[in-house]
Amino acid sequence: MDLVTSARGGCWRSASLLAKAALAGLLLFALAHPEWDRFADKAMGTRAIAYPLAALLVPAVWAVWRRLRGPVRYPWDVDALLVLPFVIDVAGNAADLYDTVDWFDDACHFGNWFLLSAAVGAALRRGASLPAWVLALCCAGIGAIAAILWEVAEYLSFIMNTPETVGIYRDTIGDEILGLSGAALAGIATAIGARKRRPTGGDADLAA
Repeated sequence: MDLVTSARGGCWRSASLLAKAALAGLLLFALAHPEWDRFADKAMGTRAIAYPLAALLVPAVWAVWRRLRGPVRYPWDVDALLVLPFVIDVAGNAADLYDTVDWFDDACHFGNWFLLSAAVGAALRRGASLPAWVLALCCAGIGAIAAILWEVAEYLSFIMNTPETVGIYRDTIGDEILGLSGAALAGIATAIGARKRRPTGGDADLAA
């Protein structure tokens, strides 16, 4: 492992640890102020359970993989990219950006699904060598599935009882388009990166 790879891995490690610390702090802050309008009707209790579980996904998969397949480097880049969208979401609520900045929600749907799909791409590049177009489609497809499931979760959590059916339908379709667009862009970026730097052997297990 050269110095550039080592430094890059160290940056991803720092980003991952900082993101997890920020997520924990923001969730505790939200739970401590449930009466604030910015946290009201936002299913913060559900997020306080689901988001930490999501943050534990990469460590859990890595632990199982390490047990079954032997020593493998921890994928700090995948971990950081997966956790960051949840940090951004809770931070947006904490700063009241969703209710005060018109474009913030749209930017999150695009940017967060870009990050989540980039995490998928970074994970796939560690496995078997796949054609660039397969990587692109996998990132876009998994991102699209995640975007749809998110909208379903939102509907079940706090939209079912609202009378604003038409407006919410339009918002849902727009959010899914933005999520798909972010995922597709991540897929293209992953495919381009795979063409430029095809991992070989042990490189596939190194942190990017």
